[in-house]
Amino acid sequence: AVVSTQSGHYGREMKYEEEIPVSQLVQRIANVMQEYTHSGGVRPFGVSLLVAGFDQETPYLVQCDPSGAYFAWKATAMGKNHVNGKTFLEKRYNSELELEDAVHTAILTLKEGFEGQMTEDNIEIGICTTEGFRKLNRTEVKDYLAALN
Repeated sequence: AVVSTQSGHYGREMKYEEEIPVSQLVQRIANVMQEYTHSGGVRPFGVSLLVAGFDQETPYLVQCDPSGAYFAWKATAMGKNHVNGKTFLEKRYNSELELEDAVHTAILTLKEGFEGQMTEDNIEIGICTTEGFRKLNRTEVKDYLAALN
C-alpha cells in the first residue's frame, strides 16, 4: 500500500500533487478487503494490518481487519497472545511517552507473548515519525534489548 500511494496508484498524488492522508489510505485498503468478502469463491484476506503514519503533525495507528472493519488505536497488539499484549499496554502506555520509553514498552509488550529468546535476529523494530518510517538496524535493536536486561 505504501508503494502504491507513493507511485500515485490511487490517483490522489497525480491529481492533487499531495500524499494521500492516512485515514483515506486505510479506508481504501478496508474497502478492498471488504469487497472480497462479497465475492463468492474468492478467498478473503486472511491477515489484519496495522497501518502507522502521520498527517501533518497527527499520528495514526489503525488496525484494518480482513472483514474490512478498521479501528484507530493509541497503542495495540495483534497476533498470538494479543490479549495479554493489550492488557500490558493498557497498564504501561501513556501519551507522554518519549521515543526511547515507547520502544522499550513495545519490546516489553512483545516479550509478553514471545516464545524463546528475543534477539536482534528474530525481531524487527520500526519507528514512524513526522520525518517518515525507519526500521532500526540489528545493532540498534541489540542495544535496546541489552538496555532491558
